[in-house]
Amino acid sequence: MPSLHGRPHASPQPAHRGTLLVRGGRVVDPAQGIDRVDDVFVRDGRIVAVGAGGESADETLDAAGLVVSPGLVDMHVHLREPGREEDETIETGTRAALAGGFTSVACIPNTEPPIDTQAAVEFIHQKAARADTCNVFVVGCVSRNREGKELAEIGRLVEAGAVAFSDDGAPVYDAELMRRALEYCRMSDAPILAHEEVLELSRGGVMHEGLVSLLLGLTGMPAAAEEVMIGRDIALAQATGGRLHVMHVSTAEGVDLIRAAKARGIRVTAEACPHHFTLTDESLRGFDSNFKMSPPLRTAADVEGIIAGIVDGTIDCIATDHAPHAPEKKMLELDRAPFGILGLETAVGLTVTRLVTTGRIGWPRMIESMSTLPARILGVDRGTLRPGAVADITVIDPDMSWQVDATAFRSKSVNSPFHGWTLRGRAVATIVAGRIKYRLGEA
Repeated sequence: MPSLHGRPHASPQPAHRGTLLVRGGRVVDPAQGIDRVDDVFVRDGRIVAVGAGGESADETLDAAGLVVSPGLVDMHVHLREPGREEDETIETGTRAALAGGFTSVACIPNTEPPIDTQAAVEFIHQKAARADTCNVFVVGCVSRNREGKELAEIGRLVEAGAVAFSDDGAPVYDAELMRRALEYCRMSDAPILAHEEVLELSRGGVMHEGLVSLLLGLTGMPAAAEEVMIGRDIALAQATGGRLHVMHVSTAEGVDLIRAAKARGIRVTAEACPHHFTLTDESLRGFDSNFKMSPPLRTAADVEGIIAGIVDGTIDCIATDHAPHAPEKKMLELDRAPFGILGLETAVGLTVTRLVTTGRIGWPRMIESMSTLPARILGVDRGTLRPGAVADITVIDPDMSWQVDATAFRSKSVNSPFHGWTLRGRAVATIVAGRIKYRLGEA
């Protein structure tokens, strides 16, 4: 696995020229083993020290009673631009990221056209630089046009700044193509981010195949559709020595497969999404398309399996799979509405509420899963407050109780199943390269 200081490619963020003191917060930096009340001192967009020693600064942020962490990194975000700007744009999506406490996102390439050329990568970087919000790291396509027929020009995409490769939204269905992609990516040590699904088993499905789908008369997507493909890709990763990252794991058996693969030394990492450790297929009883996603919400046993995987580290990361859709699309009948929900602005609250306040994980594990490890897997120079690191910092109020209001989101869309929920824990300030880009309550 690459170091925290690997490929630096992202939308450029001009550093703040001056000094910033984040004072008196609970500083949690798993990369350095830090968990203590202290100050963080920043100069010219870089971390100077944890423990400022009484230095004065041009600007001071009082963090007493708050958690101060390396900037959160979401390695699975759909920004929709180019091609589906009615759902989201790079500007609106990254503003939503800031509001959720994320200083960096990795954008998935299932855009229209897909991100499979150097020009497409450069377009994303230019739009992100113009938005001047958070860092945007680009995930390039595994196959040309995401058609699964021939490899994209992976070497050229790496040169342009792509940090990982994925055909997410669809699996890399051809096993030989997947094998060659894993081999080819070894040259840059880039991971393949894999959407795991056997299409013959899931085709036409709208929810998890089980008792609830039977009672509702809806076509199901069996757990085996995900698990069979996870098994295939683990075998290919073992054969090639390539880096496999399993996206949005949703089944307990899938977690077991990944756990066993890690025990054998195979280069596999994995992520889970808050909705998959919070909701079950019972949510579809109301036929609300805001609960329709791929992979689908599964059973309570699967939810417990996902949580167990997060607790023991089998699942490395928590990622959102932020998938905005314009309201008119989600208002269609359940079988016609698109898959996907918003995630950026609720991820912290759901994780704190479901995992931290219940004692399943502590703050160091939460920050590791949402900052340190996503940065490490992507090979980008983020995820730490080490002196000299880029001063990306997230400040979280661990005790704040708040009600989710999807209509007030920074995202362009409102398709959240958590509208109206009361959550605990919220990002109150987001700092990118030493600049405070978001404060809760400010426009």
